[in-house]
Amino acid sequence: MLWLSRVMRQLHRDDNMKVTALLIICSSLILGSFGKLQFPEQEKDPKYWNTWAQRTLKNALVLQKLNTNKAKNLILFLGDGMGVPTVTAARILKGQLNGQSGEETQLEMDKFPFVSLAKTYNTNAQVPDSAGTATAYLCGVKANEGTVGVSAAAVRSQCNTPEGNEVTSILRWAKDAGKSVGIVTTTRVNHATPSAAYAHSVDRDWYSDNEMPAEALQSGCKDIARQLFENIPNIDVIMGGGRKYMLPKNTSDVEYPGIAKHSGTRKDGRNLIQEWTDRTKDKKGHYVWNKKQLLSLNPNNVDYLLALFEPGDLIYDLERNTETDPSLTEMVEVAIKILRKNPNGFYLLVEGGRIDHGHHEGKAKQALYEAVEMDRAIGRADLMTSIHDTLTIVTADHSHVFSFGGYTSRGNTIFGLAPMLSDVDQKPFTSILYGNGPGYKLVNGARENVSTIDYQENNYQAQSAVPLSMETHGGEDVAVFAKGPLAHLLHGVHEQNYIPHVMAYAGCIGQNREHCKLNNASAGLRPVLSSVAFLLTVTHFLC
Repeated sequence: MLWLSRVMRQLHRDDNMKVTALLIICSSLILGSFGKLQFPEQEKDPKYWNTWAQRTLKNALVLQKLNTNKAKNLILFLGDGMGVPTVTAARILKGQLNGQSGEETQLEMDKFPFVSLAKTYNTNAQVPDSAGTATAYLCGVKANEGTVGVSAAAVRSQCNTPEGNEVTSILRWAKDAGKSVGIVTTTRVNHATPSAAYAHSVDRDWYSDNEMPAEALQSGCKDIARQLFENIPNIDVIMGGGRKYMLPKNTSDVEYPGIAKHSGTRKDGRNLIQEWTDRTKDKKGHYVWNKKQLLSLNPNNVDYLLALFEPGDLIYDLERNTETDPSLTEMVEVAIKILRKNPNGFYLLVEGGRIDHGHHEGKAKQALYEAVEMDRAIGRADLMTSIHDTLTIVTADHSHVFSFGGYTSRGNTIFGLAPMLSDVDQKPFTSILYGNGPGYKLVNGARENVSTIDYQENNYQAQSAVPLSMETHGGEDVAVFAKGPLAHLLHGVHEQNYIPHVMAYAGCIGQNREHCKLNNASAGLRPVLSSVAFLLTVTHFLC
């Protein structure tokens, strides 16, 4: 009850804070911060913790039998901006949404047996961006910030530098090996993360030719939307947003007719959606733009899918129209049903991209709900695949300057107040705070009193220490969760570009495939060697 004594001392010093302090105390009571509601009764018994630890220990001992199978399928879940504080807060939120206190909850990624850390810096940046990091965990090489699918020899926005410095992604390695490949994202399909899977661009913002400078176009550089359809022919599944970048300038959007900001942007007059449709119509290709169309598809009759659900990024999950807009989980389920038909297996990139956007806007509630939805998608993928032949990795490209603290009690709502007042201005503060961002607000020259506003509203911008129009990334390492064949190769602390090399090694694609030939040869010799051993044993016995 240390926090209560602090509040009482502050009450004694400043009678004007009585109302605020009482509000904090009452809200804590309502939220179950006192007494038996604070945590389950069995947690008082040491046997509870010892039994749990022993069960965990037995599970850990089983891991001595490492999974060295070949990975038929490869899945990478990328939580954009999902640093460790975000993972922890999302875990608590998941539990609280299920009526628990939250801290003891397990995310799906928490169940993965192997965890490591990845260093996220770009070649020219201590604190990275999503483009340079995407090039690392998809193409296997570190790169400059703001560039995708090119090495560090390419300079951002300089159109004469990408030629000869292109690097290919694991999606391309998988496609070349005969696997089906897919991209599912909650952002634009030509945003930084997915674009590194297929594009070679010195500027992540060149979504269409409309966003490119004239000199770049004159020099022959291609926009990212165009590269999506030209660089890797026949990506089997493409799902996300970004319709407007595929359509001629001023073409009215099918879902938002007459709204200028949603209209087509392309200056070259090309309709990339129609071009894709014409090219795949005789190959079981389907284009959809809403949830009803998506879920009405029979995956057995679909070999190629282009699904663009918004002109730009998808709607935040908290605000999503569940009748017309699919969830990330629903998209992942359809993608796997289509991709797994290939007897050679598949590679799937899934991005929970709007976690990052929520944090940039200082809207922690939006970010954390996005993280929880991505965890649901991980769970759905787990039910649809086998740990014996599917390597699944969950990680982030970078972190954010997002934190939560303030000595909150067990079970305190993750979006609630800390149980104390500031030493300086005697005002309350939320547990969630940002190091910088748009949440920095002054009212009459002083810090805003959060008890006077709805700080649990969906779009509440948490207070920040430094005023910025957009909150920034963080520079710390990110977690890498892994399960399936050769998942144990992800251990300790690694450079971020190590990730696709592990996945390729496990799947016998790209570089380092000699071990696959040796394993296959060994597998072929086993029956022969067994027969020889049997004959030698019989001969020895008879003689």
